[in-house]
Amino acid sequence: MITVKPFIFNIFKENTYLLFDQTKEAVLVDCGCMMPYEEKNLSGFIDEQQLTLKRLFCTHYHFDHVIGNAYIFHKYGIRPELHREEKTANTPTLSMQALRYGRIANVDEIEPARYINDNEELYFGNSVLKALLIPGHSPASLAFYSKDSQFVLSGDTLFPGSIGRTDLFGGSYNKLITAIQSRLMTLPDNTIVYSGHGPTTTIGHEKATNPYL
Repeated sequence: MITVKPFIFNIFKENTYLLFDQTKEAVLVDCGCMMPYEEKNLSGFIDEQQLTLKRLFCTHYHFDHVIGNAYIFHKYGIRPELHREEKTANTPTLSMQALRYGRIANVDEIEPARYINDNEELYFGNSVLKALLIPGHSPASLAFYSKDSQFVLSGDTLFPGSIGRTDLFGGSYNKLITAIQSRLMTLPDNTIVYSGHGPTTTIGHEKATNPYL
């Protein structure tokens, strides 16, 4: 079984998730730590639990979800993994994205270690996650699903009672709704949804109550 440890980071209250199993191997999803005390909290937990960080996954390439990638690279030597269409020649730099929100920052961009494909199985320890392509909030957002542990990390595609915004680069309302319906709403109702911001929900609850669906 996979243990999910959430952290709330940066001014956007972004959810970073550290996943690990009984082997003590771990992966990090959407590293948004921005301040030194946030970096200390994250690394302190990894050290306290005696975890070995193996991989860094990104649901999408918005700066509030990847601003901590540089810290992870410099601290652990691990580069991020994401879908190829998330970071192209047309993708605004992280510094340009920050300026949209009035944040003036020279953000260190770390080149990916590799690209993740739709439906790819991603391994660590004795565990596996399945990558699900959910475009619409961004060009090629990914969700990460654990069938055995009955959860999905939805990034900014699905929230309790809501969905991701579609007015940013590469966004499309129609694509997002279609992808949520075909890729997320087809998961078992008891699947826990760990969103990119805010509290958890379940697939069944969103089926029954989400006004967008």
